[in-house]
Amino acid sequence: MNRKQSIRIILLVVLSAFAFSAQAQRRNQRYQEYIERYSPLAVEQMRVHKIPASITLAQGLLESGAGYSELARKSNNHFGIKCGGRWNGPSVRHDDDARQECFRAYGNPVESYEDHSLFLKRGARYAFLFDLDITDYKGWARGLKKAGYATDPSYANRLITIIEDYELYKYDRARQRGGAYVPRVENRVINPHQVYLANDLAYVVARRGDTFESIGKEFDISARKLIKYNDLHKDYTLADGDVIYLHAKKKKASKNYIVHVVKDGDSMHSISQTYGIRLKNLYKMNRKDAEYVPEVGDRLRLR
Repeated sequence: MNRKQSIRIILLVVLSAFAFSAQAQRRNQRYQEYIERYSPLAVEQMRVHKIPASITLAQGLLESGAGYSELARKSNNHFGIKCGGRWNGPSVRHDDDARQECFRAYGNPVESYEDHSLFLKRGARYAFLFDLDITDYKGWARGLKKAGYATDPSYANRLITIIEDYELYKYDRARQRGGAYVPRVENRVINPHQVYLANDLAYVVARRGDTFESIGKEFDISARKLIKYNDLHKDYTLADGDVIYLHAKKKKASKNYIVHVVKDGDSMHSISQTYGIRLKNLYKMNRKDAEYVPEVGDRLRLR
């Protein structure tokens, strides 16, 4: 290798490093957290309604400010969907294109995601989108703008930029087999887990033969993180029916749950899993130490 070739290689390495650094700097931590939290829900919506998970996530990120907009925080509206003539559910008033417009309100983010999917499926103006390939996120983004989903002239480009900057297209890489989505990459999931939500956190229910590694592979989460998220240890063997959260649990339960009355078979860990609370916080808010064993009839604070 001569001197010119060496210099050329060094320059390529340096330029690649700068490009990687620039991409990393563009990535917003709030966006990363939103994606980690809601990607399983977006994938489930894709499986049921045939809308690319990348599009659902990108729209959720953009419309809700990664979950920090007033509509998202107070009304669980992650997609900026207005009431419309057919909406009979709860609503809130919010300034948008005009003052005090009517927007849909939901009990939780799951309802918002489901309604977003139904909004697109039932809207005649969006029908042509479902003829596109599930991996054609650019076609979907441009089609949404064409159909009038948003008034922003750069809406399609903004969605595409988010999808590409955060590699959301990887969630679309699935093909249908027997009604279930199977990744096109090496990790083929023949019988994917149903994703549920508790305390606004996605979780799955373990089946016989599951391991932290197998669940982690399915959802692109390391086994180490799953163990940590669920207050377990690396030598724990998953049992049929175990609740396994795909994100870190919260410090307290949702507002609907204030107190838990201990039942036969309850443990501090099982209670923490039921309500999506970190085990250490459950002990702390009840002023109990690690030696405490709950007894039937004990009342434990959840928030």
